Amino acid sequence: MSKSAPDTERELNDFYREADQRHLIPLWKVTARLLPAEPQTKVLPYLWKWPDLRRMANRAGDLVPIERGGERRVLGLINPGLGGKYAATHTLWAAVQIVKPGEIAPCHRHTAAAIRFIIEGDRSYTNVNGDKCMMSRGDLVLTPNWSWHDHGCESDQPMIWMDGLDLPLVGDLDAVFFEPYPTHAHPVAQINDSERKFSGPHLKPTWEKPEGRYPPLLNYKWEPTYQALKKIGEGAASPFDDVCFQYLNPHTGGPVLPTIGCYIQMIRPGIYTRAHRQVNSAVYHVFEGRGYSVINGTRFDWERGDFFVVPPWAWHEHANEGKEEAILFSIQDTPVMEVLGLYREQVYEENGGHQKVTGKFEG
Repeated sequence: MSKSAPDTERELNDFYREADQRHLIPLWKVTARLLPAEPQTKVLPYLWKWPDLRRMANRAGDLVPIERGGERRVLGLINPGLGGKYAATHTLWAAVQIVKPGEIAPCHRHTAAAIRFIIEGDRSYTNVNGDKCMMSRGDLVLTPNWSWHDHGCESDQPMIWMDGLDLPLVGDLDAVFFEPYPTHAHPVAQINDSERKFSGPHLKPTWEKPEGRYPPLLNYKWEPTYQALKKIGEGAASPFDDVCFQYLNPHTGGPVLPTIGCYIQMIRPGIYTRAHRQVNSAVYHVFEGRGYSVINGTRFDWERGDFFVVPPWAWHEHANEGKEEAILFSIQDTPVMEVLGLYREQVYEENGGHQKVTGKFEG
């Protein structure tokens, strides 16, 4: 004798209650949520304006001393779509940090890997495991995970830079460790040692052997980077990113860090790139110039110093309608997606490869 519909429904509800009590989930109830047709990210495209960031960084410099209790004078970029998570994207932390003349930010190490991209100032340094890397505007400086590092300013003006870390990813993996150095500053063993040995293109010292997964070069200087952009910029380039370079590990030819890819790109005057989307997320800093990006149909107008986020699987394109070049630096979680076999990219085919603009960001 078959059961009636009410009996079956009652037994099914009893089954669900027992599953809940025993901390079980019937997959058929949540398949659509667990296995969507494409990524359903909570990361939102967002734009932070440089005048606000710079003003608040300098104000923090006046209000907050650098000392052991404070560790760092940093303003993190918080994505409004992540529900209060301390992150610019689901995997990337981005921030602005200021060090005033004569200060040394206390030495420590952590399992999160980090980069510094210098926005303003000179005659400052990051000391990485005893290699004092002198920094100037436009330099990219690495602090691989679990490396001792402190920062100091030897100029008569403050230095401000972009911090980029994989801290949200490491946090989600429950793998965050932090350790202060026994003294305020790490002893300096050499100055610009990695730069002296490994900054020559296509050359490396024969007596140096690769150690681990990390690049031997810690400081990627701005001037040769800019010259490469200018030289390639005289010819054809990517239809999606215009003139774009990835910073590389000299030993492996791969990304500078296992979890963070770093890129520099030039959007030439009059260029409007085609739209595409990738499964990775990105945080952009506008190093020079002005222009705009269209992200999922919303126009974001940016200028020198600004930051903006491109979420995973978001259509995006860039435009420069001015007469001067625009230069963008970005950090992206592409290496993680690639090593896990998850990387995907799609090209926008409609309207000649350009999105229809449906709105404009108003911060």
